[in-house]
Amino acid sequence: MKKLRMATCSLAGCFGCHMSLLDVDERLLTLLERVDLDRTPLTDLKQVGPEVDLGLIEGGVCNAENVHVLREFRARCRILVAVGECAISGGVPALRNHFTLRECLETTYLDGVGVDNPQIPNDPELPLLLSKVHPIHEVVKIDHYLPGCPPSADAFFHFLSRLAAGQDPTLPAALLRYD
Repeated sequence: MKKLRMATCSLAGCFGCHMSLLDVDERLLTLLERVDLDRTPLTDLKQVGPEVDLGLIEGGVCNAENVHVLREFRARCRILVAVGECAISGGVPALRNHFTLRECLETTYLDGVGVDNPQIPNDPELPLLLSKVHPIHEVVKIDHYLPGCPPSADAFFHFLSRLAAGQDPTLPAALLRYD
């Protein structure tokens, strides 16, 4: 059986899903029998190869750069998996959706505790913030969802093993956790 080429990417989130993937530990060797790694925390590649079989993406979409990265990642991945609650529903970053962007910026940069030089950043190098944080399925087509906050290492291993074997990667209820 041909190995899957896999890449990962992170948007607006805490990188906890990637940490959980790394918690697969020595079982990673078993996965590497069926999966070749492209851009991941293990390879430290900055760009995704031209064609990837499987893309795992964590984090929500909160700025223009996230939109660009997500669309480019989708274009290069045959199968795209939304990993974790931030990617699936917006997660913790989407808590700001209950306020206007102006309210968030003023509270953080003007009225925040300990602010010494109150000013809202206005640097062209900073990505343009969106008015809301979006789950990734609102921007691109998603093929599979790997839920959890974060998904456990066991959930990652089960999901990736089954997908690499050409099987349905649906998780059994015992592997669904929201810690």
